[in-house]
Amino acid sequence: MNNVEPDATAPVEPAAQVQDDGMTWWYRWLCRLAGVVGGISCAIAGLWNCVTINPLNIAAGVWMMLNAFVLFLCEAPFCCQFVEFANTISNKADKLKPWQKAFFYCGMAIFPVFLSLTLTTLFGNAIAFAAGVLYGLSSLGKKGDAITYAKLQQAKKQPDEEKAETP
Repeated sequence: MNNVEPDATAPVEPAAQVQDDGMTWWYRWLCRLAGVVGGISCAIAGLWNCVTINPLNIAAGVWMMLNAFVLFLCEAPFCCQFVEFANTISNKADKLKPWQKAFFYCGMAIFPVFLSLTLTTLFGNAIAFAAGVLYGLSSLGKKGDAITYAKLQQAKKQPDEEKAETP
């Protein structure tokens, strides 16, 4: 038997560390749903885009199907049960900040449009781009309430009024 005592100076990490990024539960699910629907639209439009003889359309279609795969891996790893590393990638994607996801998703969605500007690439990548926009909006933070805004405006007006009263 090997009796190994835990090191008392080592930091203890909780099993499931929840990252508080300021997103509400419903907004987080909205972003995930947009990512999954964006993956579906990318996959369908990418497959449709590959049915051509134009090499740029084929390249854009393959990129769109790759986008769909990445979106499924990051947002819904249960859709990719045949991939051994799906849960690992999903956990790493969950640790990213919202602005990083926004940059990544929007960049992935714009690239096929630059390759081949067609209605198929525009509409196929629109929802994936919208998922990136939703993550980008969440990185801006919560909107302040009206009372706090009114107090800030009142605080700004007071020094202006004092300057106006002095001759």
